[in-house]
Amino acid sequence: MNLYSRPLCAALAAAFLSAGCATRPTAPIEINLVALNDFHGHLDATKFQYTSIHASGQQTAQAGGVDTIAAAVQAWRREDKDLLFVGAGDLIGASPAMSSMWADEPALEALTMAGMRISSVGNHEFDNGRAELLRQQRGGCESVRPEKACQFSKDFRGAGFTYLAANVIDDATGKPFLPAYRIEDVKGVKVGLIGAVLRNTASVVLASGIVGLTFEDEAAAINRVIPAMRAEGAQVFVVLIHEGGTTPEPFDKPDCSALKGPVVDIVKKLDPAIRVIVSGHSHTGFQCKVDGRVVTQGEMGGHVLSRIKMMVDPASGAVADIAVRNVIMKPGEYPPDARVSAFLRQAKERSEAALARPVARVAVRSIHRKESAGGETVLGGLIADAVLAATKAQGVQIGFMNMGGMRQDLDVEANLTATYGDVQIVLPFGNTIVVMDMSGAQIRALLEQQWARPGASSVSVLQVSDGFSYRWNKAAPKGQRVIRDSVTLNGKALDDAAMYRVAGNNFLAEGGDSFPAFAAAANKRDTQIRDIDAVVQFLVQQDKAGKPAGSDTPPGRIGTVQ
Repeated sequence: MNLYSRPLCAALAAAFLSAGCATRPTAPIEINLVALNDFHGHLDATKFQYTSIHASGQQTAQAGGVDTIAAAVQAWRREDKDLLFVGAGDLIGASPAMSSMWADEPALEALTMAGMRISSVGNHEFDNGRAELLRQQRGGCESVRPEKACQFSKDFRGAGFTYLAANVIDDATGKPFLPAYRIEDVKGVKVGLIGAVLRNTASVVLASGIVGLTFEDEAAAINRVIPAMRAEGAQVFVVLIHEGGTTPEPFDKPDCSALKGPVVDIVKKLDPAIRVIVSGHSHTGFQCKVDGRVVTQGEMGGHVLSRIKMMVDPASGAVADIAVRNVIMKPGEYPPDARVSAFLRQAKERSEAALARPVARVAVRSIHRKESAGGETVLGGLIADAVLAATKAQGVQIGFMNMGGMRQDLDVEANLTATYGDVQIVLPFGNTIVVMDMSGAQIRALLEQQWARPGASSVSVLQVSDGFSYRWNKAAPKGQRVIRDSVTLNGKALDDAAMYRVAGNNFLAEGGDSFPAFAAAANKRDTQIRDIDAVVQFLVQQDKAGKPAGSDTPPGRIGTVQ
C-alpha cells in the first residue's frame, strides 16, 4: 500500500515548492506487536495441553523454547521490520534449572537476542529482591546469589530490554522504582507503552526483598502517567500489565467475552485512550474484549505468543482497528534464528551434566499436584515430609509446604529414577527452611487463613507432613471451617496453649502467600538448608530404606465433611 502522496502545496513558500513537500501519510498505518508473558525461563520446549477452536477435545503438543520464539519473531519481522516484541512480566523466576541454576541470566540473554524490547515486571522478577532485579536489568556480578551470578557469562551485561513498573514506588523518592513507561517511534507514530504489576505483589514475594517499595493501585498508576506521555507526543497507548484473569473459552477464540478476574476491573478503570492491554500472571491464554478494549494473554512457558495488529490514523493517532491472534510456538515451523539456536545448544551443554545427575528411584512416574477434595496433593505431602525430615533433629514436629512453591509435577523417566533436574524444576526458587515456634491456637488460625488470606485472590490449602491431620467443613463460614476436635498431631489433639516447633520455607516464614500467622511465629531460625536439598535427601533416604517415595493418591491427612 502506498502510504505517502507528494502533491504540490501552493500555500508553502517557493523554496519548498522547488523541492516538493512530503505530507503526512493519509492511509492507516499498520503497527504490529508480538507479546510474551510468564516465560519463567523456559529456554527449552515443554508439554502444552490446550483446547482450540480448530480441534475437538484437549490437545497436547510440545511447544515453546526460546529458539522457536526467536525464529517466529524473526519471521514476522521480515513481514514488518518495525515490529515490537514486548513482555508482560515473569519472564524470569520459578524457572527450570537450565536458567535458574545460572541466576536466570541465560533467559535474559536469550530474550535479548530474540529482540525483546520492553516488558512490565512481574512478581517473580522480585523473587530475589530489588537489588537483584536491578542487577538483572543493568548487569554486573554483585549479587545475593554469588554461587549463580556471572557463572554462565563472566561479563553479564543485564537485560537488553527495558523493564517498566508504573505502580512500584520507591518510598525514598516517591517516584517509580523503574521507568513507568516508554515511547517508541513506529513508522512515524509515537506508541506509548506503560508497565504495571499486580498490586498484591508484596503478598507473594519475600518481604525482606522489597523493603522500601510500595505497590500501588494498577489503574490509578497507569492513568497518572498519561498526561506526561501526551506531553512527550505519545499518540497510541498500550498497557503491559502482570495481572490477569481466566475464561473457559479456548486460548485462540477471537473476541472472547467470558473473561473474569482482577484484570477486568482494572481495565474498566483505565483512561479511554488505552485500547490494548497485554496481560499476564494467570497463565491463561485469551484474546478478549472488555468494554470495547482488547485484552490479551498468551499461555505460560513460551507456549503461545500473541500477535497484535493495530491500524492507526497517522494524523490523529486514533486506533481504527485491532486484530489479535494467539499462535502456538510449535518447534520447526519457522526458519531457525541461528544465533539463538546456538545459544540454546550451549546452555543445554553447560547444564546437562548437573541436571542429569541421578538422585533416587521413586514409586511412580508422576508425583503430581492434583488436589483431593480437601486440597491435599501427593507432591505437597512429599515435600512437607522432606521439610520435617530435614529438621526433625532440631525438634520440628510439623512441616508445611505452600502450593504456589511447587512449579511442576515431579515427572521422571520410565526407569523411575529422579534426576536433580527433575527435582529442581519442581522447586526452582532456592528457598531455605526456617524453623519456628507456634502455639496450637496460632496453628488453628493459620489453617483458617487458607480460606481468608488477606490480599489473596484464591484458596490455597497448605500441605502438611506425616503425623499432622485435620478435617474441614466446606459449608461452614470462613474462620470456622476447621473442625476443632479433628486437628491432631501424632494421634493427640492439638493443645491451643501448647507450643509446637514447625518448619516451612523462608517465603512462608515471612508471611508470604498471604499467611500472616507465620509472620507472627516466634524463635525463628533459618537453617540455611535449601528446600531442594531437603527433598533430594528425602528421596535418597526413602530409596535406601526400600520405600521409594511417591504415590498415585494423596496420603489422606486433610479431609472434608459437608
